[in-house]
Amino acid sequence: MLSSITYRCLKPIPVLARTQIFPSYSLHSHSQNPKPQSDPQNFDQNTVNETLSCYANDWKRALDFFNWVENDCRFTHTTETYNRMIDILGKFFEFDISWDLIRRMRNDPFSVPNHTTFRIMFKRYVTAHLVNEALVTFNRLDEFSLKDETSYCNLVDALCEYKHVIEAQELCFGENKNMGFNVLDVKNSTKIYNMILRGWLKMGWWGKCREFWEEMDKRGVVKDLHSYSIYMDIMCKNGKPWKAVKLYKEMKGKGMKMDVVAYNTVIRAVGLSEGADFALRVYREMREMGCEPNIVTYNTIIKLLCDNWRWKEAYAVLAEMPKKGCVPDVMTYHCFFRSLEKPREILLMFDRMIESGIQPKMDTYVMLMRKFGRWGFLRPVFLVWKKMEELGCSPDEFAYNALIDVLIEKGMLDMARKYEEEMLAKGLLAKPREELGTKLVHGGIGWWIIM
Repeated sequence: MLSSITYRCLKPIPVLARTQIFPSYSLHSHSQNPKPQSDPQNFDQNTVNETLSCYANDWKRALDFFNWVENDCRFTHTTETYNRMIDILGKFFEFDISWDLIRRMRNDPFSVPNHTTFRIMFKRYVTAHLVNEALVTFNRLDEFSLKDETSYCNLVDALCEYKHVIEAQELCFGENKNMGFNVLDVKNSTKIYNMILRGWLKMGWWGKCREFWEEMDKRGVVKDLHSYSIYMDIMCKNGKPWKAVKLYKEMKGKGMKMDVVAYNTVIRAVGLSEGADFALRVYREMREMGCEPNIVTYNTIIKLLCDNWRWKEAYAVLAEMPKKGCVPDVMTYHCFFRSLEKPREILLMFDRMIESGIQPKMDTYVMLMRKFGRWGFLRPVFLVWKKMEELGCSPDEFAYNALIDVLIEKGMLDMARKYEEEMLAKGLLAKPREELGTKLVHGGIGWWIIM
């Protein structure tokens, strides 16, 4: 088997492998400080950020690297590199260490905490369902001279983005609204309402979406183009794309000038309700109106074509994109991966994506391993896993679980158990599996896997 802890340690990431800066060391020896093997001048902010991103699913190794590059290589961390490290720590609920880093930032003129720093904290607290902690963090922002409308909007947006829209609505319109200062002025009220409307969209509570949409009218909120774009998206995801098309015609009747975001939603709605050919008509109308398509526009068209098995046309759009000044991204290729039905075609497209310089996301690896696993193909699963290691990506719990599920399906229990032990050693959560003799138990502050 090509995958092992040792192999992964020997190939940490492609960026540093090329410059031979970051030497290998044991996954479990987090206290060791690797010694630099080249001139520390080779480090720059982008290299450090890319390296941290490759360790995004292994916070201990990420923190080891973060401290090593500062202490041993004399790299001066910036606000951006601190923010990336804080984001990784927050993903694993290491909030105490995150605050330690924020205190370090305050004492360093090159890395003063900014709005992004606390937007990350809001996001990670809310993702962990620690809403009170997020509110306490906001109230502490006076210490950093950042308790302002931007931070307030970041807090509301985090609550809405991660399915705590009820708390967001209470914060904005309840008894404790405005948190001690006036943020819901005429200029920003539409923005706040749009955030909450989008929050109900994230929740998938379609009745609440309609109720809040009507409430905006009752409260005299001026609906802007973004409001209509969100509600058209709601109609599409609610399985009523024809209503989104109707809303589009209403917008045209009001003389509203459409932007690329609105057009993208309309193209998807028309494609779902009337077919890909009608969606292409809207695309041509968009171009005629002087609105240039973006990557989302092309991805939407490719997805509609792939979903209708019109592969030749989808490939033609893919080839046309660079000529139009729009480089495909990983989501472009996801449209093909989801629809193609032959492992060889998928692997060829996967290689084409990487050769074009587009790095797969962790979702890419997980999607492909699960798809090959459902089809009963084991070799392509290993090929994808090997490529993930070669590109320096540290697998997350979804990647491990996808691989383990395939191994169990094939009766390879010893190998599956090895990978489960490996992911547990990294602090990732495995699924309870009877085949491996593991189960889920409550440990007072959370749920744990025991063997």
